[in-house]
Amino acid sequence: MSITPLMPVYPRCDVRPVRGEGCYLIGDRGERYLDFASGIAVNLLGHGHPRLVKTIADQAATLMHTSNLYGMPMGEDFAQRLVDNSFADTVFFTNSGAEAVECAIKTARRYHYANGAAHRHKIISFDNAFHGRTLGTISATSQPKMRDGFEPLLPGFQVVPFNDLDAALAAVDDHTAGFLLEPVQGEGGVTPATAAFLTGLRKACDDHGLLLILDEVQCGYARTGTFFAHEQYGVTPDIMAVAKGIGAGFPLGACLATEEAAKGMVFGTHGSTYGGNPLAMAVGLTVLDEVLADGFLDHVKAMGARLRAALEQLIPNHDDMFEDVRGMGLMLGVRMSDAYDARAFVAHLRDHHGLLAVSAGQNVLRILPPLVIDESHIAEAIEKISAGARSFAEAKAA
Repeated sequence: MSITPLMPVYPRCDVRPVRGEGCYLIGDRGERYLDFASGIAVNLLGHGHPRLVKTIADQAATLMHTSNLYGMPMGEDFAQRLVDNSFADTVFFTNSGAEAVECAIKTARRYHYANGAAHRHKIISFDNAFHGRTLGTISATSQPKMRDGFEPLLPGFQVVPFNDLDAALAAVDDHTAGFLLEPVQGEGGVTPATAAFLTGLRKACDDHGLLLILDEVQCGYARTGTFFAHEQYGVTPDIMAVAKGIGAGFPLGACLATEEAAKGMVFGTHGSTYGGNPLAMAVGLTVLDEVLADGFLDHVKAMGARLRAALEQLIPNHDDMFEDVRGMGLMLGVRMSDAYDARAFVAHLRDHHGLLAVSAGQNVLRILPPLVIDESHIAEAIEKISAGARSFAEAKAA
């Protein structure tokens, strides 16, 4: 037998973490890494956060799972608090971001069905997007690496260029249900939507009876310095998918919607065996307490501004390698010149300088630290990136 026990769908590196401490990961050989990947924007409270650890232990000893056949007091509490702090009127809890996006798509289609317009099922999405790995979510993308070999994909999706309002409006027809997009594309290159683009989509939805569906799985939950990224645009969605940071490491996601947008989601239209289980709800409430605590979002904004300024100051020293800094808050990317490969640079930083980061589309070094970093972590990261850039360039020249 040549296949590995773990299905070989990930090109796993040699780092094998066995423990986490705050903003650091420790490998199985005792090596220590500054974690500026955060499990791909998940571990917003870092590793081993005392309150989160206690919540999980206490709730695991009390009640972990009951199914959705019964009432869920903590789920009702958590949903109400999300409603109180967002645009939404109702919430469906999931186990992952892909499930949250699937629920968002279903909610949008069911809305038009409930209005007697079942033919309005087409979702307009955008190139370089990443919405998940299910058949529904890969159908909403145009990237061959996610789609090849899985055809036939689901009908009812049209992909147009990101940040091109004219192209988006031109795609609207009698079958359109709404637009699906990330306010800040993560996997696609840490690219924020322009204000004109996002406000233009909102106006088109209002003018044509469409739904604005936001995927804030990566950019939401304080990552950009506001609770949700769309708040910085002054735009309100009808439906939104969130995950990653909402559980700070515990598998959890949610689909949020207005009462009007969710009008078709009645008994029997959707479900999840594990979604909203007591353990997940206890975690979600604890994470929400931390994120909404006085000063937390201000800290993210301050650290995001400090990290961005430090990265921008770094570029002139390595202007043959780095081109610009992009992103919002603590969701940042450094575009690398075509002469250097971001994926290879991420591996170099990891293997030779003890810094964990992530690559993204458009040859971008993606930086996603825990939201609890301080000035010392930023200084350490910049030192490692600078030293890594020098040694990476030297290795290339050799």
